[in-house]
Amino acid sequence: MSIPNFTLRLALLPLLGTLVTAKALDYAVAQTEKSIVFDYAQITPPPETAAKPEIDTKSDALPSPKATPEPTPSQKVASEAPPNTIGVAAPLPSGVDAASTPTGNVTINLINKLVKRGILDAEEANEMIRQAEAEAEAVRSQSQTDMVAIAQAAAVQVVAATAPVESGLPAASSDDIRVTHIPQPVKDQMKEEIKLELATDKVSSQLSSAVRLPKWVQDVKPFLDIRVRYEGDFFPTGNDNTGAFPNFNAINTGAPFDSTGTQFAPQLNVDQNRNQFKLRARFGADIAMADHFSSGFRIATGQNNSPTSTNQGMGTASSATQGQGGNFSKYAIWLDRAFLRYDSKYEDLMSATAWVGRFDNPFFYTPLIWDDDLGFDGIAATVKGNVTEGLQVFTTGGAFVVYNTDFNFSSNQPEKFSSYDKYLLGVQTGIDWKVAEDWKAKVAAAYYSFYNIEGKLSTPYTPLTSSDASNTDSSRPSFAQKGNTYMAIRDILPDASNDFGAINQWQYYGLATKFNVLSLTGRLDYDGFEPVRVSLISEFVQNLAFKKSDINSIAINNRAEADPSIVDDIGDFDGSPYGWYGEFRVGTPALSKRWDWQLNLGYRWIGSDAVVDGFNDSDFGLGGTNMKGFTVGGILSLSENVSLGTRWMGADSIAGPQYHTNILYFEINSKF
Repeated sequence: MSIPNFTLRLALLPLLGTLVTAKALDYAVAQTEKSIVFDYAQITPPPETAAKPEIDTKSDALPSPKATPEPTPSQKVASEAPPNTIGVAAPLPSGVDAASTPTGNVTINLINKLVKRGILDAEEANEMIRQAEAEAEAVRSQSQTDMVAIAQAAAVQVVAATAPVESGLPAASSDDIRVTHIPQPVKDQMKEEIKLELATDKVSSQLSSAVRLPKWVQDVKPFLDIRVRYEGDFFPTGNDNTGAFPNFNAINTGAPFDSTGTQFAPQLNVDQNRNQFKLRARFGADIAMADHFSSGFRIATGQNNSPTSTNQGMGTASSATQGQGGNFSKYAIWLDRAFLRYDSKYEDLMSATAWVGRFDNPFFYTPLIWDDDLGFDGIAATVKGNVTEGLQVFTTGGAFVVYNTDFNFSSNQPEKFSSYDKYLLGVQTGIDWKVAEDWKAKVAAAYYSFYNIEGKLSTPYTPLTSSDASNTDSSRPSFAQKGNTYMAIRDILPDASNDFGAINQWQYYGLATKFNVLSLTGRLDYDGFEPVRVSLISEFVQNLAFKKSDINSIAINNRAEADPSIVDDIGDFDGSPYGWYGEFRVGTPALSKRWDWQLNLGYRWIGSDAVVDGFNDSDFGLGGTNMKGFTVGGILSLSENVSLGTRWMGADSIAGPQYHTNILYFEINSKF
């Protein structure tokens, strides 16, 4: 065999394969059409007229196929391969030479021509025909199987869409496919329903496209919570109601107090029980932004000068609330949060979060030092790193603006005083540790340094009126609860205008000590009773800047009982720089579904000057420091969004005159 002949043979093989496959598909379709029996049950006439069924030319029904005799093998070949088409040859009879036997099949004739020209020999030609036919038979078999399956699936769908009717026709065999005729009214109805469905889908798609919100709106996640509380404040007998509890916040936020006058300074209530109803409403949103940035805001009820509470006394009208409330008047809403946040993560090793603006407390803490409602103004960041599996270290730091001097201070003088701004610098580091499968621990140490938080004695001067400011008036706290030790901050010179100190001693008061607070905070959780969690929470604080000897000479409160044997004795200063807190908590931590619950029992001891009294818990003992006592409470979830809570708190004073109070809460909370 020459190289050109061999090449030609290779070129002809794909053509022969294509011809064989095409013929096999034609054969499979023909066989499938023969196997389908059409069901005219719905239009079949009675048996006496069934021999000549009428065909509805207006419908899609197919005419019944006429019975035809089974063709002979030679007829099959002739019909399957007409002279003007290319078909697949049937296998040659045994002993017949393909090269010398003319046929009506184009493929066979082509092979014969190749044999005559010497390109193929007779044996090769016969082998090619046998192989091609074997492949064609396989294709025919597979194609017929696929066509039957498709027809059966279509028939099942048609039959399911139409109700079966009684028919006098013989039952179809298991190999037959019965297609039920669909009457014209049914078809018309189906067409109308399809048109209506398509139109509805189009309108819905257009409407959805029209109301599709911008991406920035989709990234806004709003939230809302509302709380209604009953508060009972009860004072047992024995509290000192002789003027021993000045309300320094009322003095410092109003006109200065004349310490030489015949009237008492504003006083705290220590002897009259009160029943109050309070409302809290907060609304805000978290907004996701691009490139790891997000922002948020929150507005809330409450008093404008209180950083530790968003409660609004229902029906309350007083100087403290600036007249709001009472007689069904409206309540004020304040901007409570507004910040920008940045989050980043380096694989699974490290993550960082930074805030700027007014945001939630970024530190790990208890109510001993910070109230839960307290927001921080400034900048802060937290970095977390995974040391090993189950052990994470974290560090949080920040710089915060506590108070910024009024731009026009003092307002009643042409020459302004220098600024007396107050700042807080805080840093905390600790670990999150999964001690065992059901045990988790979190421990942290923090240092909070307050700058200019203490009162400053003014330059000596003589105020002619109560509005004559001193250069250190802005050193007084703009908000206070109670408990801290205070000092007079105006150095008033005696002269003839004030009767040499006998009158017109208009005074403001500032904190008697600096505050550099060290705190150690810990929490231990046990989840072995899942979903119930058992937790122990504790904190210890100490004001490292506290010097008792320095405070003793300037303190005007928190003194021990005076010695009557000593003339003009005012008692020794009895304040403390220490505080500690312990709480046992059990229940379902999330309160995410109905009947979730929590119970807690806590005890705290907080010295007079351990922390700044304007920033710690506003509920225990009606807020502030210089108190000790127990707290018992519980929460029951009524649904995913609503819960009931109750709490009892008993507090006693540590230094100074007796102060005891019992507080009872009943409240309902909702959140969305």
